[in-house]
Amino acid sequence: MKGLFILIFSLGILSAFSQTQRDSLIIKQISDEIFMNGQAYSNLRYLCKKVGPRLSGSPGAALAVEQTARMLREAGSDTVYLQPCMVPHWVRGEKEVGRALLQNGKSFPLNIVALGNAVGTPSAGITAPVVEVKNFKELDALGKDGVQGKIVFYNFRMDPRHINTFRAYGEAGVYRSQGPSRAAALGAVGVIVRTLSPVLDDHPHTGATRYDEQYPQIPAVAISTNGAVQLSDALAKGSVKQIYFKTNCKMLEDVLSYNVVGEIRGSEFPDEVITVGGHLDSWDLAEGAHDDGTGCMQSIEIIRVMKALGIQPKRTIRAVMFMNEENGLRGGNKYAEIARTENKKFIMALESDAGGFTPRGFGFSATAAQKDRILSWKPLFHPYGALEFNEGGGGADIGPLRPLGTALIGLNPDSQRYMDLHHAKTDVFEAVSERELNLGTVVMAAMVYLVSQYGL
Repeated sequence: MKGLFILIFSLGILSAFSQTQRDSLIIKQISDEIFMNGQAYSNLRYLCKKVGPRLSGSPGAALAVEQTARMLREAGSDTVYLQPCMVPHWVRGEKEVGRALLQNGKSFPLNIVALGNAVGTPSAGITAPVVEVKNFKELDALGKDGVQGKIVFYNFRMDPRHINTFRAYGEAGVYRSQGPSRAAALGAVGVIVRTLSPVLDDHPHTGATRYDEQYPQIPAVAISTNGAVQLSDALAKGSVKQIYFKTNCKMLEDVLSYNVVGEIRGSEFPDEVITVGGHLDSWDLAEGAHDDGTGCMQSIEIIRVMKALGIQPKRTIRAVMFMNEENGLRGGNKYAEIARTENKKFIMALESDAGGFTPRGFGFSATAAQKDRILSWKPLFHPYGALEFNEGGGGADIGPLRPLGTALIGLNPDSQRYMDLHHAKTDVFEAVSERELNLGTVVMAAMVYLVSQYGL
């Protein structure tokens, strides 16, 4: 009896070893196919150079829907379809103009861009004294007496001590999102926010602000980091009399747009759905290469590589190009809304929205059992440098799926250079490395393959 137990135990170990070996070989085949024949980089070139900026509601966003649907069909999707959703339509208008008016009658220009979703200035612009604060505590200390009728300059520097730059971004981001309304509550007439970037350069970054309906909506702009330093120095010397700036942005009526979905139907469990995607929209200043053209092209490439290698997933795989992540999250919310009506089990969602840089691993939000399964696969990713499997993660577009019991996984690339480009005119195709993009696609495809075979 003891010998029989040992034999069964040994056969179990051998079976597990063989399974791991098979998985390792298949992942290596996926990697080889992507590096030898991958289409993500060429598709990204097309998206950036032929389509360009893709702000929700714009002609560029509409063209991106059309072209990514084509890419998904060419990748071999069993089905390609669109999910309608109404999205905000904010337009920047003519280039912003700003100047610091000095006590001696001279001035110097301010390198500014309007924040996304912000209201424009009156046609003549606004001219007012400026008050500099480093944080909300300093703003509140000034009170109405110190803020009324002035332009508030939030000079909050992203903390360079954080190795993960997303942590620094999270700390600084509140001044862009909440800053205008916090200043308006004290009577400010406009806001200037130091660009959310750790580097000193001349490229102001845009990004969404969110108005609190309790307070007036006031014009809001971002200033480049070099510009912030120059303005702060001038204020410290007492040489600035007033600030002038003019913006021409406005919010129009919502327009119809779409999520783009390409699907491979599962062979054994077609009603168990794996979602992998990125957001198709981008800000209007650049080509949206890292944010988030890379995530979209990686997701399309996963469909292509499965078909190219003849891998028939047991569970359904959906590559989703979400619309309107940047200034509304309408696409992610619509996808989850439709999912709740589909009578399917959405077992896992994987999002790539942190750039096309070298993958370091994943962050995941899941149940204890799901986490154990994910962690059991970690050794399979070691050959590809994806060593970090951390609790906590996912993504904005897949977040609305969490109430359905969906395990959320976010690809975590190296973060050191992402904030240099994020929401700036420098986020262009040339800033993306083909090899890094492909390596990120490999580890994403490996995760999708494993979940498709074994579930969660």
